Amino acid sequence: MAERGAHLTTAAAENRPSIFEVLAQDSLMSAVKPALQHAVQILAESNPGRYGILWRNFDEIYVILDLLLQHHFLSRTSASFSENFYGLKRVGADSIRPAHQGLRRRQHLRSLLLLALLPYLRTKLEKVLARQRDEDDFSIRLPQSLAQKMYRAFLAAYPYVCMTWNGWTFFHQLLYIFGKTQTHSPLLWLAGIKLSYLTAHDVRSLDLKPAVPALSPSQSIGEKLQRVFSTVVGGVAVSLSTSLSLGVFFLQFLEWWYSSENQSTIKSLTSLPTPPPPLHLEDQDSSPTHTKVCPLCKKMRTNDTALATSGYVFCYRCIFVYVKANHRCPLTGYPSELQHLIKIYSPEG
Repeated sequence: MAERGAHLTTAAAENRPSIFEVLAQDSLMSAVKPALQHAVQILAESNPGRYGILWRNFDEIYVILDLLLQHHFLSRTSASFSENFYGLKRVGADSIRPAHQGLRRRQHLRSLLLLALLPYLRTKLEKVLARQRDEDDFSIRLPQSLAQKMYRAFLAAYPYVCMTWNGWTFFHQLLYIFGKTQTHSPLLWLAGIKLSYLTAHDVRSLDLKPAVPALSPSQSIGEKLQRVFSTVVGGVAVSLSTSLSLGVFFLQFLEWWYSSENQSTIKSLTSLPTPPPPLHLEDQDSSPTHTKVCPLCKKMRTNDTALATSGYVFCYRCIFVYVKANHRCPLTGYPSELQHLIKIYSPEG
């Protein structure tokens, strides 16, 4: 049995990484984004006025940082951030270049597109799909135009497209295990590159730090700004790469701690006892009419709907329009989405 599975962990004659190494580098960046997103969410909930913009535009901020990081490593090491962390590099199918020279321009642009922009577009599309499903649950179907019908047909077909893509990826990984293909992922196949180990010459070339020439007075302002920007981005990327060796364990721990399978354990450890009910409620002078006023339109509520993030009750139409446009509670400023709306069914209704 051991002899039959030896090819899964040993490199082939063409210096091909094992399936475990390539899957480990794939999972590295997938652990970074949820941890960073959770940290931003905590900041936004603690101070919505100051940090709420970070939460509302998290996807855009993350993709910009990801593009800068991946561009730096592709230019300096011919590998993405996670691939370089595991001692791998990207090589073209036609020729092999030294790692410190970076990829060719076409391969570089394809890699950036598939590493950063494609996951961003998929994330935005999945959010649009989730909002569309929520709106379908609370809205009335009206006559639709041809464009709207095509849009809904695409959203309905999207889960099947994802299922086909995941099946293709799994089949590609099986072919990689048995040595029938040079790439473990369809994304690498589309980019026209494959993964390989860093050679001893590559490691020596990457360890050498060439002297950076000083800024010349004859250079234009644009060239000077480009040099300074490149230096700053390179310093941030190198610092992140150096500190990630200690941060990987912490990121994996956060991913496990906030996973759905561990939520029951978290609640049992962190839940506080239920406080006693407040006393003398019957003595307080609270007008029943005032408690049924919508905080947005200042009129009697119709179709009562509670916002789960804050607990306030509004008219359904008022809070639906507000949350859809602002993505937060109108009274507390807590980040909110349409799925946080809860319909209240009163006995009088």
